[in-house]
Amino acid sequence: MQFDSANKPSGINRVVLAFKNSQRAFNWLAKNEAAFKQELFLLALSLIIISIWQIGIYEKAMLLISVLFVIFAEVVNTAIEATIDRVGLEIHPLSGLAKDLGSAAVLIALLISSFVWISVFISYIGYF
Repeated sequence: MQFDSANKPSGINRVVLAFKNSQRAFNWLAKNEAAFKQELFLLALSLIIISIWQIGIYEKAMLLISVLFVIFAEVVNTAIEATIDRVGLEIHPLSGLAKDLGSAAVLIALLISSFVWISVFISYIGYF
């Protein structure tokens, strides 16, 4: 199958197809990626905490966005890994570097999320 750039979908059809593609990707991630499953659990736990914690709407938004950013980084990391594996399964330093960089992006996202959660927690318990 070849991509035909002259006959790309447009309008609402493009939006519907993009949504279906994204849904298929999320389904695949939920079935096949252990880290994604853990991050979905983290998201569910975060939603519970955010819904019962009596904090401002902006703080709730930042907490949720920080967890969604972790999930975003995991999706990008998995896309990098899938692309590298598609190109070839042989061990190559650049392939390893690309995968390591994707993993580092997830780590940075986790650190950012942790910093946001700790900052909001500290500001509401009154230490600083």
